[in-house]
Amino acid sequence: MTEVGPPIRRAAGRPTRAQAEARHEELLDTALDLFLEYGFELATIEMIAGRVNMTKRTVYARYPDKASLFLAAVRRAIERQVVPADVLAGFDNGDLAATLTAVARLRIDQVMTPNGLRLQRIINTESYRFPEIFVANYDLSAGPVVDFVAGVLDRAIAAGTIAPTNSGQAARAFMSMVVGGQVRSIVAGRPPTPEQLDERVQFTVGLLLDGLRPR
Repeated sequence: MTEVGPPIRRAAGRPTRAQAEARHEELLDTALDLFLEYGFELATIEMIAGRVNMTKRTVYARYPDKASLFLAAVRRAIERQVVPADVLAGFDNGDLAATLTAVARLRIDQVMTPNGLRLQRIINTESYRFPEIFVANYDLSAGPVVDFVAGVLDRAIAAGTIAPTNSGQAARAFMSMVVGGQVRSIVAGRPPTPEQLDERVQFTVGLLLDGLRPR
């Protein structure tokens, strides 16, 4: 008869990779919440670690100081706002007004999510101290959308739908007008109603297209 040894047990308490990543996500989310609530100066590693039931040593093993934790938390929030290229491409259906409207609504809707709202607020309050978060937000999140809009305008120019123009400047001006104003209201706690959003987006799209109408 073959002798059977005791079952091999997995080390107790050792988290799986998925569990470790989930804990890391919780750490970054909590850190961003506390940095927003208390400000960078008053929020502490001890406070953040306590909120997620971690030791300070565990946090410091991954982030050597408070600034590196702050920047990682903000970058993660920015990455969550990135629109995949294939999603943007799906908006380009040949109808210029509809494409611009869809892109504008997407960006506004993103800001109205919990992640988008706290990201905008933390950028507003801490970008003077960490200007790199403003740059990262544009480079990773807003910039690709502006570039997409510029490409849509370039194709419309080539097709004769709109007059020749500096498509990059036009795209930046459009996104600033159609999204920037709504963001300020949303962050201030006065979000527009769905009806107001529709009216404002349609007005701005019409303003751009009227200004670029071939003469």
